[in-house]
Amino acid sequence: MTVTPAAPPQSVTVRVPAKVNVQLAVGGRRPDGFHDLANVFFAVALGDEVTATPADTLRITVSGPDADQVPLDGSNLAARAARLLAHRHGRTPDVHLHIAKDIPVAGGMAGGSADAAAALVACDALWGTATPLDVLLDLAAELGSDVPFALLGGAALGRGRGEILEPLPVGADVHWVFAVADGGLSTPAVFRECDRLRDEAGTGSDTDAVPDPQPDPALLDALAAGDTAALAAALTNDLQAAALSLRPALADTLRAGADGGALGSLVSGSGPTCAFLAKDAESAAAVADALAASGTCRAVRVTHGPVPGAHITAVVR
Repeated sequence: MTVTPAAPPQSVTVRVPAKVNVQLAVGGRRPDGFHDLANVFFAVALGDEVTATPADTLRITVSGPDADQVPLDGSNLAARAARLLAHRHGRTPDVHLHIAKDIPVAGGMAGGSADAAAALVACDALWGTATPLDVLLDLAAELGSDVPFALLGGAALGRGRGEILEPLPVGADVHWVFAVADGGLSTPAVFRECDRLRDEAGTGSDTDAVPDPQPDPALLDALAAGDTAALAAALTNDLQAAALSLRPALADTLRAGADGGALGSLVSGSGPTCAFLAKDAESAAAVADALAASGTCRAVRVTHGPVPGAHITAVVR
């Protein structure tokens, strides 16, 4: 019997989640300027969609909230991902990538990294290059510290710069509220401020002065058990003090969420988005209403997790 091969895809759409760091432990500044991390990633249902279609050259378009803040040139991480994958397979990166944004831009939720992960998956399917997952993860790590996790999703412990991942069990669906701030915070600037605050406190900021970062056993146990209250009590972010130093108004946002009934809160990653853990969906809605009424943020988003990483949702042939 003759089997007719499937026609090559005319478009591939990939959905990819935002992340929140339920723990971000930051080690001392290394000689190369980076910091080792113990970074507990958690993927939430708030996400972007990236659609890849054949084109004569690499082109990026963007729609959705904050679309005007997304670069359309070669600096876009999704464009860099397409070029890197194409180079790996000895081909030209002739693809149109359309990014439907729903992850806040420059908000500490790894939206750019998520788009890069989605571009890797979408282009791999469009081009039929069948790249093994371990190779995709290596390429993702070249693109940035948060990109590998966006491929995997769920929950994971990230070491090194965050790119060395160990999947973690999560025992229950968790409800989150995110308060989106006006403007962004530069991740390098937040790390520099973290170092400055450590030096100012007299503890030192290099690897000789700062203990190696380690995951909190209580937090990992709470995740695995699905104990939302214990997880809320264990939320930590070593960059939070630096983010608050650079953007003091974030303290008002954190206070508003706590007053609205959040079980726990923290600045997400390097900020300035603030994340609030709620008891259940009803409580999340109440926290969101309180934040919206507080006037301390420009937008409020309610979501849940964990959810899968970058995955194909549509293929048109």
